[in-house]
Amino acid sequence: MGVTEDLADELARDVIKAIEATGNEDLLTDIQKVLATSSQTAEEAFLTAFRVRRANLKARELLLERLKKFKASQEIRRQE
Repeated sequence: MGVTEDLADELARDVIKAIEATGNEDLLTDIQKVLATSSQTAEEAFLTAFRVRRANLKARELLLERLKKFKASQEIRRQE
């Protein structure tokens, strides 16, 4: 990746961590506004990185949930 994408990705990771820690979803909007006033390119790279990382986290959560359900159903079958 280039410097823009690297910095945007690092910021996206930090913002996701901060949102998870604080529960403050408005942080995304606040960071986006700061970037928008400075650099549209940085804003777009950040939003892309944020959305991709957030989508990946949600998909992984779903995958883990499904695997847990599958393992639980397998355990029930073994006990029968």
